[in-house]
Amino acid sequence: MTDPNAAGDVLHGLLADLRAESAVLDALVAGLPADGWAGPTPAEGWTVAHQIAHLAWTDDWTALAARDPEGFTASLGGSFTALLATGADPVEEGAREGAAAAPAALLARWRTGRAEVQDALAAAPADARLPWFGPPMKPASMATARLMETWAHGQDVADALGVTREPTARLRHIAHLGLRTLGFAFAAHGLPAPEHPVRLELTAPDGSTWAFGPADAADVVTGPALDFCLLVTQRRHRDDLALTATGPVATAWLPIAQTFAGPPGKGRAAASGA
Repeated sequence: MTDPNAAGDVLHGLLADLRAESAVLDALVAGLPADGWAGPTPAEGWTVAHQIAHLAWTDDWTALAARDPEGFTASLGGSFTALLATGADPVEEGAREGAAAAPAALLARWRTGRAEVQDALAAAPADARLPWFGPPMKPASMATARLMETWAHGQDVADALGVTREPTARLRHIAHLGLRTLGFAFAAHGLPAPEHPVRLELTAPDGSTWAFGPADAADVVTGPALDFCLLVTQRRHRDDLALTATGPVATAWLPIAQTFAGPPGKGRAAASGA
């Protein structure tokens, strides 16, 4: 039986890390002039404003899922499905509409929304299954997903601004999520789920080793945790990262890995242009 107190402690820690990750990105954009918000990022067609608008849009849905699961499901079958029926991409539309706001208004919206996510997830029962665009998630998993997205879109903003962010222990959550979504990555590409497990042995920012997966797994991925997180969030091309895959499953997985829901992402071109 799951200890509810332990689950609550895990969620509390995740929400604290989510706040910290959000604060790092907030510091990057808070002082930007209007032309800075309009600057392009590595995501095709997305400016800095699009990146923040997407996070705000997803926060709105997250808070709704945690506070009003039935309302989330109704909205998903209403406005979201209606957009899909027109051939539009709700994610793109959400980013486009949000990015059209004045920078100050968009920043205020994002700050308000992420605070609402904190409150909503903290108040939700730790074992609740919250509805989502993919499979339902417990509050801790949803907090992890928000942290991953905040870090990933923050990487796009940092790249756009020419800023190098200091990697932190918060990457551990993203790395673990990367392994947990291995089966999904194969399914998203129409491939059968691997029959053999993969082990991660990653070098953490402090030089220690983070290990996930069976110790006796024949398939292993090794390298810097930062590089692995950049790979599974598709912020860098496989060829530009110091990752080593041993075994057929690990070798097949790395080029298609993704932590985010939805169809396979386009990924990023290699720095060499190859």
